Amino acid sequence: MSFTDRTSTGSTGSAGSAGADGESADRTSTSRTTTERTDADRARTESTPADREQRTLVAARAQRARDRRLRTRDLVLSIAAPIVLLVLWEVCARLLIIDPRFFPAPTTILAALGEMLASGELWEHAGPTLLRLLVGGGLGASAGIVVGLLMGSSRALNAAFGPLFSALYPLPKIAIFPILLMIFGPTELPKIIAVFITTFFVMQIASVSGVWAIDRKLLEAGTAYGATGFARFRFVVLPGAMPFVFSGLKTATGTAVVVVTAVEFTGASTTGLGYLIWNSWQLFIPEKLYVGLLVIGIIGAVLTTLLSRSEKLLLPWRRG
Repeated sequence: MSFTDRTSTGSTGSAGSAGADGESADRTSTSRTTTERTDADRARTESTPADREQRTLVAARAQRARDRRLRTRDLVLSIAAPIVLLVLWEVCARLLIIDPRFFPAPTTILAALGEMLASGELWEHAGPTLLRLLVGGGLGASAGIVVGLLMGSSRALNAAFGPLFSALYPLPKIAIFPILLMIFGPTELPKIIAVFITTFFVMQIASVSGVWAIDRKLLEAGTAYGATGFARFRFVVLPGAMPFVFSGLKTATGTAVVVVTAVEFTGASTTGLGYLIWNSWQLFIPEKLYVGLLVIGIIGAVLTTLLSRSEKLLLPWRRG
């Protein structure tokens, strides 16, 4: 072998050795990097309970802050939207884009509202309407809840009265009002009974549905823990049906407001917000007509809000 060949062979061997050393170094470096990453991942996953609790607290604070922001946004939108609509209405009425004889400006309606409050005319009509709503609606709702819960809990009662109530419920309550006038005369009683009937059927249906919607597993668990008779009704049936009861109360409130306004339209009444609206239409006093509509809307909104607050108070597990 010549000197040149030996030199070439030596060079090749040296290059191969250098390449092997480089590959070994790369593997060592890669292995070290992988080990470091594994240690870092293990450190993150093997955090102490205090660290996990701290992260949970931070996440909870962030969620509460987000909820506060959303509630603030919702409040602003709920106030801003009606104001924008009222301003638009005012501008259109002032510029005669809409006929102010039929759609008086909101400032004109507010001025009429102030005059009626000062003269006491508004109280003369709002008071009787509230009385009919609270007495007729309260008694009807109470009776409907009791009957509905009993029918939902008793198969025999439901079989006896279910078909009858199903046939009576679709009857227009306004159509029954003339019969009540014939029986009781043009007194307060027919108006209160009309509201009573309206709320009774709504609450009876809602209460029955609430009992039937209770999970059978809850009933079985109550029985397993010895809840029978009144104890079963109090601790299992009643709490399980209450969400449906409150939903029914909100629906019944709106329906009762409609019915009491309608019965006050008739000549059997000379008081009430319904009479105020009807009489203002006949005399063509649109400002007072809109005042009556405004006050009816406020009454319905206040009653519905009170029911929603009561639901959150009495049913804490429904909060959210």
